[in-house]
Amino acid sequence: MSHAKVEIITSREVPLGGPRAMTVHRTLPQRQRSLIGAWCFVDHYGPDDVSLTGGMDVAPHPHTGLQTVTWLFEGEVTHHDSGGNHAVVMPGEVNLMTAGAGICHSEVSTTSTTTLHGVQLWTVLPDKDRKGPRRFDHYAPPLIDIDGGQARVFLGQLLGQTSPVTTFTPLIGAEIHIAPGATVTLKVNPAFEHGLLVDVGSIHLEGVTVEPTQLAYTGIGETKLRIRNTGETCARTILIGGEPFTEEIVMWWNFIGRNHEEIAQYRSEWQEEAERFGVTHGYISHHTDGPTRLPAPTLPNAAIRARKNPAPTARPEKRID
Repeated sequence: MSHAKVEIITSREVPLGGPRAMTVHRTLPQRQRSLIGAWCFVDHYGPDDVSLTGGMDVAPHPHTGLQTVTWLFEGEVTHHDSGGNHAVVMPGEVNLMTAGAGICHSEVSTTSTTTLHGVQLWTVLPDKDRKGPRRFDHYAPPLIDIDGGQARVFLGQLLGQTSPVTTFTPLIGAEIHIAPGATVTLKVNPAFEHGLLVDVGSIHLEGVTVEPTQLAYTGIGETKLRIRNTGETCARTILIGGEPFTEEIVMWWNFIGRNHEEIAQYRSEWQEEAERFGVTHGYISHHTDGPTRLPAPTLPNAAIRARKNPAPTARPEKRID
């Protein structure tokens, strides 16, 4: 049996938020690979006992040139943004915020949340759409039965399901459960590159072991992906993918632009509370002494340059058949 090539991207622990930051596992971006399709950011967190970690409490902060995709496994998060959108993010429901030319928002786990567990993803907006208006989309995809497991398709088209959520480049996003000892075979778009993030379980993708918090990458040209659960309990994964994004981008803090000068302008406007980002109403911190908005970090001394993403071909790892 022929196998797709698989490249393993390991995660690193980073703080998310302000002075009481929660710890997340980040696989994108990094030097090894910055993009999978237009997906440019992958954070995975939990399951966290909120009584010990404090949960999520991210004060209003800005974004430009991207979409945020919030997907939870456990817990609830309140969302408020400067587009006037207010929502409670629930497990199994995708909440997608389009920054356009500029937006700011807050994210706080609810007081009823005891365990917080999920992923935070970003996608890059192409140049023709990155200066457009703010928007917010919500969708609760059905949980469908598939051979070997179950799935929810929250972006794009897969497994006969189509998400109505608006994206600006061709993308796929899905939560896939694999039953103990089973193999799920996915028919995928050969024009897409893909990434499989393992949340829990003993997973082999195309014969390659993928540990929890790791992201397994496959390049373009593949028509099938085989995900095998070698464990005795149900496994859970997130599949992302899309057509390779070929525009050069500069990504720093919460901003995506096209050069250093744009990033510096965005930072200056955020610090000056300019109209570009608007005002987020409704944010209530878990802490009375917390900041009302996150200040931007200091820019590096050297000009920020675009990262060169590798060709959309996986560098293979050792395979277990």
